[in-house]
Amino acid sequence: MITYYDDRSVQVTSTVIRIDGRTVPLAEVGMVWHRRGGRSWRVLAGRGALGAALAGPLVAAALGIGLAVWLHRSPTVTLAIVGASVLVGIAVGPLADFLLEFLDRSYARGSREWEMWARWRGRPVLLLRTGDALRFGQIYRAVQRAVENRRPAPGPAPAARPASRQKGIGSSGSSPSPRSRP
Repeated sequence: MITYYDDRSVQVTSTVIRIDGRTVPLAEVGMVWHRRGGRSWRVLAGRGALGAALAGPLVAAALGIGLAVWLHRSPTVTLAIVGASVLVGIAVGPLADFLLEFLDRSYARGSREWEMWARWRGRPVLLLRTGDALRFGQIYRAVQRAVENRRPAPGPAPAARPASRQKGIGSSGSSPSPRSRP
């Protein structure tokens, strides 16, 4: 038995597909397809909030520098305001790495619901629904590979062909055929 995918709730092998405790024998699966749902506005709003959190300290630093120039105070006060603004801008460095990681994960998961369907025992059956695009792609590809590589059910043996005499063996193990010349 070959395992194509395995995690806490999904297992795809050369014999079965197990998703959330439901088992579908691979031999009974006729066709597999997927559907893409609408965008999740919650996910998009979360990305916008992450972008605002990234831009916030930089905007505060730029406003502080603008305020220092606009106030026309003594060079010491202006330098102190500019210095504080630059420190606020520098503080975004470690925060940016943390927030960019969350933003990257958000894009990897996607902003849509994904569904995987299969024809099982002659009727369409929903196998999986998830909002994680990366995981869905891995599972869907594993099911495709399992379906493509499944062995046909044992049946009568094909009729034997009479042995032919080979004159030469090509690199693929087959007889060479004459090439057509122009």
